[in-house]
Amino acid sequence: MPGVGIAKAIPLPVSDPRSPPMAKSFNRTDRVSALLRRELGALVHEVVREHGLDSSSVSDVEVTRDMAHAKVFVTVLMPERATETVKALNALAPEIRHQLARAVRMRHVPELRFHYDSSVERGERIDRLLRDG
Repeated sequence: MPGVGIAKAIPLPVSDPRSPPMAKSFNRTDRVSALLRRELGALVHEVVREHGLDSSSVSDVEVTRDMAHAKVFVTVLMPERATETVKALNALAPEIRHQLARAVRMRHVPELRFHYDSSVERGERIDRLLRDG
């Protein structure tokens, strides 16, 4: 019978050991973090307005490798009320997560945990020290 028998071996490409290893430009957690940062920015803005919280914005999102948890870093316009605002956002996290699940197409939306991002405040303090010093 023609066509039945020994299969031809297909040579696999061999990379040159002298060439640098090819790195992924973005891995999945980076893409998911960027997506969540975009969507959460709008959702947090709405929640802040609805609940009368201090003006705040999402500065960064870090997703764990298993996509089960996400740290959401927020900056608050009035740093002295940051603790109160972050506490309120964490209390509203299940509601925000539910809204996020409707906004993005993901099988599993990570649990959200809000944290205050003090980098802006630290940057301003360093800038002030450099100007004055």
